[in-house]
Amino acid sequence: MPRALLSVSDKTGLLPLARALAARGFELVSTGGTARALEQAGVPVTAVSAVTGFPEIMDGRVKTLHPAVHGGILARRGSREHMETLAEHAITPIDIVVVNLYPFVKAAARPDIDFDALVEEIDIGGPSMVRSAAKNFQDVLVVVDPADYEPVLAGLERPGGPSREFRFELARKAFAHTAAYDAAIAATLAEFSAPADGSAGFARSTGPDVSPSRLSLTLRKITDLRYGENPHQPAAWYGLEHAFGLGAAQVLQGKALSFTNLLDLDSAARIALEFSEPAAAAIKHTNPCGAAIGATIDEAYVRARDADSLAAFGGIIGLNRVIDAATARALVTTFIEAVIAPGVEEDARRILATKPNMRVVVADLTPGTEGAGRREVRSILGAMLVQERDEVIEARSPWSAETAAESGLKVVTKRSPSESEWGALRFAWRICAHVKSNAVIFTDASRTLAVGAGQMSRVDAVQVAVMKALNSGERNALSGSVAASDAFFPFRDGLDALAKAGATAVVQPGGSLRDAEVIAAADEHGIAMVFTGKRHFRH
Repeated sequence: MPRALLSVSDKTGLLPLARALAARGFELVSTGGTARALEQAGVPVTAVSAVTGFPEIMDGRVKTLHPAVHGGILARRGSREHMETLAEHAITPIDIVVVNLYPFVKAAARPDIDFDALVEEIDIGGPSMVRSAAKNFQDVLVVVDPADYEPVLAGLERPGGPSREFRFELARKAFAHTAAYDAAIAATLAEFSAPADGSAGFARSTGPDVSPSRLSLTLRKITDLRYGENPHQPAAWYGLEHAFGLGAAQVLQGKALSFTNLLDLDSAARIALEFSEPAAAAIKHTNPCGAAIGATIDEAYVRARDADSLAAFGGIIGLNRVIDAATARALVTTFIEAVIAPGVEEDARRILATKPNMRVVVADLTPGTEGAGRREVRSILGAMLVQERDEVIEARSPWSAETAAESGLKVVTKRSPSESEWGALRFAWRICAHVKSNAVIFTDASRTLAVGAGQMSRVDAVQVAVMKALNSGERNALSGSVAASDAFFPFRDGLDALAKAGATAVVQPGGSLRDAEVIAAADEHGIAMVFTGKRHFRH
């Protein structure tokens, strides 16, 4: 009689699988909660202790670590010596191993979990069985994902049984499963510091280590992409194992997303998430061509789009509110490639469906509690760069003359910003942090007026922004505006260009050797200037 060993934490699909295996003549062997679930459902099951002749001990820490289990899994069926050894020791071969592991990640996400309790969530017997079965995949089916239950049953019905290719794919998946599990354990334990001898227990840090001495990333493929940045480049979309944001996004409609679509969706979402009020961003080539806030999300979108409607045509939209019918009607009035938002109302879905090629993406972009959202990883030739995600923390609270010091701000000119200028400067600073460096932008208190992105000099960035404003047809489009620069002005010429364009106030990090010269230029022009003491480059 063939034998299947079942021991699963995730019991999705367990009973149908067990009944189907039993109907095919398999003896089912199981442990703990899995065995109880089968017994309660009336499915015949043999306890592991009956196979090993030894009871579970040490609170279940030891139950499957036994030759009767691993010998049955690891024996090569084509080896006469192996099969004779099984017969000598009365060990029955195990033909299918269905195992998924203790929910360590879920336990680790609990901020209040005790260290000793967390350690007990580390599965030992499960990974050992998975690895044994995966090693002997040509003779043993190893199943770690409930999604594979139906294909396994179909494979058993195939003449000659499951194909070697299918067995190998299950084995590769199994090793990836245990690798991800071990990586999660290593990353979590890195958050704890060991106590000195005789002192209190293990202490957990307030947040994950962004740059540990070893970093293991487990990625799961979401889908292949048509191509990368260019048609000759193969590409794929992957998500973190514990996915959030674009690693757990839903595509509700539209053509398949491209590599560049996803980069732009990320840029759009980052800007929208800077704001608690309804906010929208229109993106082209990872830079905002328009960004705005409004009383409603449809108002914010229209104002962001109209900030540079020519550039916004065919762009990517990011919204920080659920898309309602009014916003959907606004979205379909012009051509956009894709939109990302926290959700879509049912009435809005019907309206968006009138533009079937428009990609509509829904994602929860709030970083997960496991801290994956704090760490950013980028590949370079032969290496990886890791950093903590840049957040414009100093602009989370409203700016004013009274709160400036609390936010780390310093007014460095003779004239202080007016109340309205403070609000506009804060808005500009939050947007500027997401524009490719060198960046200088002009805004009012609620929308961008002109964006100078990714220039080799700061004066060039100002001139590009001014050119964009002039192309809008309004000669005085920037009169009375405020400006933001993502890094300091190395010379006064940048400040002179801002004044000529019509800006009345500017926010920048400060820190140049020529700060005094730049401040003097601002005073000459009557411009109020604020130093943040913090740079926000984006390369």
